[in-house]
Amino acid sequence: MNKTNHPKNLLIVRTDRIGDVVLSLPLAGIIKKHFPDCRVTFLLRNYTKPLAEHNRDVDEIIILREDGDKIPLLSNVSQIKGKKFDACVVVYPTFVTALIIFLSRIKIRIGTGYRWYSSLFNRKVFVHRKYGEKHELEFNVELLKEIGINENINKRNVKYGLAVDQSEKEKVKWILTENKISVDKPIIIIHPGSGGSAVDLPEEKFKELIDLLNENSTAQIILTGSKSEYDLCERIKSRENTFNFAGKFNLFGLIALINESDIFVSNSTGPIHIAAALNKYTIGFYPNLKACSSKRWGPYSEKAIIFSPDSDCSECKMEQCSSQQCMSTINIKEVSVRITDILKNLNYGEI
Repeated sequence: MNKTNHPKNLLIVRTDRIGDVVLSLPLAGIIKKHFPDCRVTFLLRNYTKPLAEHNRDVDEIIILREDGDKIPLLSNVSQIKGKKFDACVVVYPTFVTALIIFLSRIKIRIGTGYRWYSSLFNRKVFVHRKYGEKHELEFNVELLKEIGINENINKRNVKYGLAVDQSEKEKVKWILTENKISVDKPIIIIHPGSGGSAVDLPEEKFKELIDLLNENSTAQIILTGSKSEYDLCERIKSRENTFNFAGKFNLFGLIALINESDIFVSNSTGPIHIAAALNKYTIGFYPNLKACSSKRWGPYSEKAIIFSPDSDCSECKMEQCSSQQCMSTINIKEVSVRITDILKNLNYGEI
């Protein structure tokens, strides 16, 4: 496609989870870089809307209409068809969303060529992501080749456009003050859960890390997670400068909270990508499984440090990796040392 015939009104479809959406946000800026007059819209689920809400490269957000566990076809076709898109990039395909895009009569429909319903796309990309040969974000950017964009994306030049809601920023600062947490001292966020999306570091390892950080620094430690992860955070919590904020924030608030932190520590889960997008130091615990390794799903940032098991479990299944407790082999003392080294370079004085 030459630049005189580029799309003017483009839809990006990403209706899955938090991390997946964050890793699709750079597409908007890249499209605007090559086609400044192109209008860019995201189709998202309602709970991930805050990730794109204040992105200056995103012109509009459409929320996928859902009725319980069902996605009403005609209602969604009606709202999308009315926008008169001339191109669509289906980053995350499902049969229902692919059918919605097809029935909306969007002229250019870009999607994978490896699904049984791929005939609904008229520009197919034949790449197997499951082998983990590239990062998910790089796979996403390659889809843009179908509209004539060849972008050399890397950890140095990536731009997410993730922005903080100002009202939520003020709320977070008030909560920190109420809990006597000072933004003039280093703040570490530890997020021990993953919602079942990965093989997790065992909770006793998180407790060991918190104890070591309390011994070796004066950093303030905030534990985050969903409401259902509150008890997990209570079990690993220790001492007075560790605060359990699990279930305390919506996604807008979590973004604002992460923005006030210095280091974010977690398993492979959506919020670690938020931290990377906000240019925070990230410490990630990842198995060596190809499907969920750091090569494909790690925080896409130059400030990322990854810890993985010593064992070679690249050919294992997730259940096998969990049952053999591969993640227990990660040396937490080494993790603590790396975090302490980062703290020393943050110019807070005594840590």
